[in-house]
Amino acid sequence: EEKNMFSPKIIPFEEGWNNEIKAKAIDILEEMLNNGFDRRSQQLFAPKEYVQTYTTCYNMCTQRSPYNWSEQLYQRHGETICNYLNETVLPALKNKRSEYLLKELTERWNNHKIMNKWMQKFFMYLDRYYVKHHSLPTLDVAGLKHFKNLVYGEVKKEAVGAILTMIDTERDGAMIDRDLVKNCVELIEAMGMGSLDSYCADFEEELLNATKEYYKRISQAWIESDDTPTYLEKAEKALEAEKQRVANYLNSSSEPKLLRVCESELLEKRETSLLEKDGSGCRALLANDRANDLARMFRLFSRVPNGLPPMAALVKAHIEAMGTDIISRREQRLENGEKDTNQDPALVKELLALHDKYLAVVAQQFSGNSLFQKALKEAFVEFVNHDVGKFSNAELMSSFCDRILKSGGEKLSDEEIEAYLEKTVQLFSYLTDKDLFAEIYRNQLAKRLLNQRSASDDAEKLMIGKLKLRCGSQFTGKMEGMLNDLAIGVDHQQDFDQHLPKLGQDKIPEFSVQVLTTGYWPSFHAIEPRLPNDMIHCTNIFKEYYDKKNSKRRLAWMYSLGNATIKASFFPQPKKDNKPTTKNYDLQVSTLQAVVLLAFNVAGDSSEDHRRQNNTDWSYDSVRQAVNIPDEHLKRVLHSLACAKHKILSKTPPGNAIKSTDTFRVNAAFSCPMRKIRIPMANLDESHNPKRVEEDRTVAIEAAVVRIMKARKTLDHQQLLAEVLSQLSFFRPNPKVIKRRIEALIDREYLERDPDLPNAYRYLA
Repeated sequence: EEKNMFSPKIIPFEEGWNNEIKAKAIDILEEMLNNGFDRRSQQLFAPKEYVQTYTTCYNMCTQRSPYNWSEQLYQRHGETICNYLNETVLPALKNKRSEYLLKELTERWNNHKIMNKWMQKFFMYLDRYYVKHHSLPTLDVAGLKHFKNLVYGEVKKEAVGAILTMIDTERDGAMIDRDLVKNCVELIEAMGMGSLDSYCADFEEELLNATKEYYKRISQAWIESDDTPTYLEKAEKALEAEKQRVANYLNSSSEPKLLRVCESELLEKRETSLLEKDGSGCRALLANDRANDLARMFRLFSRVPNGLPPMAALVKAHIEAMGTDIISRREQRLENGEKDTNQDPALVKELLALHDKYLAVVAQQFSGNSLFQKALKEAFVEFVNHDVGKFSNAELMSSFCDRILKSGGEKLSDEEIEAYLEKTVQLFSYLTDKDLFAEIYRNQLAKRLLNQRSASDDAEKLMIGKLKLRCGSQFTGKMEGMLNDLAIGVDHQQDFDQHLPKLGQDKIPEFSVQVLTTGYWPSFHAIEPRLPNDMIHCTNIFKEYYDKKNSKRRLAWMYSLGNATIKASFFPQPKKDNKPTTKNYDLQVSTLQAVVLLAFNVAGDSSEDHRRQNNTDWSYDSVRQAVNIPDEHLKRVLHSLACAKHKILSKTPPGNAIKSTDTFRVNAAFSCPMRKIRIPMANLDESHNPKRVEEDRTVAIEAAVVRIMKARKTLDHQQLLAEVLSQLSFFRPNPKVIKRRIEALIDREYLERDPDLPNAYRYLA
């Protein structure tokens, strides 16, 4: 008895297996699985029953050799599971199809998981030592493998087909048992033993192929029956549904692959047809302002590799067509006889409205995408630089700004002025010849400032600031200089006004002088008229004062820019029995007009008798000798005085053109209801000096060439050309012009031709 206490009775293998393990545990387990049990209760075996079986296994595994049954038990564990799968599970699945197969399969899989769990619990001691020492699969893994090899391998093809059929049914709008699909997918995932290999190889690949076929078929039907917006709406919903499908019952790693297949079939392969569909493609949507549809089109095609460039190309073509149409309408108006002037606010406003509209479309519908910004820019560059008529678009834009900034121009609030200027500067940024705009703008700015026609200093500074922001200070330096001259001029004038009384001279007409810095202002015609004595006296006084203040500076008088107010008295022929009457006016005129009018005061005599007799006829030549103004300017001055609305002079023969054979006299019968009269005159200077623009360009090209060559030392012609063009931002010169400038620099020994390389240059220090 003592011996029995320390060495328990040896359990023979078959006895232990049949009487204990099989009878008290495995048979009961199989019985329960076959006949059903309460799934909610986790415990199929009470702890006492389970421990009893565990102990039997433990004892059988810990007996001394040759009675250690570990190996035999491990083997039996596997055989038990395999037998059950072969004899019970496979026959149950055999004749089932489609959804019934899936239901049975998931049912059997759930049973298998329970069986596997309990089998592992009963034989747990094997896992601890025997499995570890012999590097065998754990009981749990072994159980899974048996299911995979015997059951899953047998039914997977049929099962995957059934799942895909259910998915297609759901795509067609029917309800399906999603939980069933989810359970089947989880089963397939489990067959990967911790990896997604089975899921990818057995299921996902088939899913992607089936999806491709499904959407290939469906997209063909849609493209035949639907317009583009309807198609895209359906496509967007389909993509959303696929995304949701993954969330509902597929593995999340499938989402990008699944969506990629859908995008390829629904969008990528149909893109050209959708974008170019008659009546509903991209250009039709733009033409009809279909904002939501455009936004959807952008959203969807941005998901596709290279989906946006074809769309951007159509957007560019559409904007270009709209802009070209605006320019063509101007051309048509001119052909129909409308006068060609540098004022066409309607055209500029149409271009601004077009730009506003598509700037908003790019920002809102296309999320500010750079491809569409580029399309907008390229389209505008195309037609904004297409000039029709005598005046370039640069000049029309500059004149539009002039009209806004001039007093007496458009009646606008400060906010409206700023908005218009900002938009015009945006339009200006598309001009190739920005330097031409600058030159014209500077000339118009000069006229506004010198004729006191600028509505607001702040607005002028604002506009120059906007140009400076776009093009840098080099571009606006002269304009800023002009404003600065006038600001300093106010202080100078006050100083001069204080200086005048000190001279002790009585009869000095009231006058002011504006000093301009030659480099900042446009070049004006230097005219040297024969001035009346009063004016000569004024200029001398100022010259003396200025020379004392600034000994290093030389004054040059620009009479073509000055203005004056002249008191005029007219003596119309009295009617019978009426006393003679005198009519007095204040004439606001330019300095040159004043010089001509004062010449008609005979010999400068201002006595009343003389003026009463001042009805002498003056020939054109005698006027010219009296005032010494060149013909082209004198004719304009006389035209303003004798042919315009206010005829201060009468001309013989009457007519609208001034000829050198005409004669002139004071129009004694002149009459006007207003006392103050402004007498406008045709401009003496053109809007810009093309020669000056050309000279500035020459300097800019040469400077760029020298800069580049100094840094690079040697370059071939094509490279140099490309670099020069990339550096010149304010205009685009013709390559021939650059070639001529290079040759000029070779002549002046800045560069030389490379003796070793054809078509290459070297820098000469």
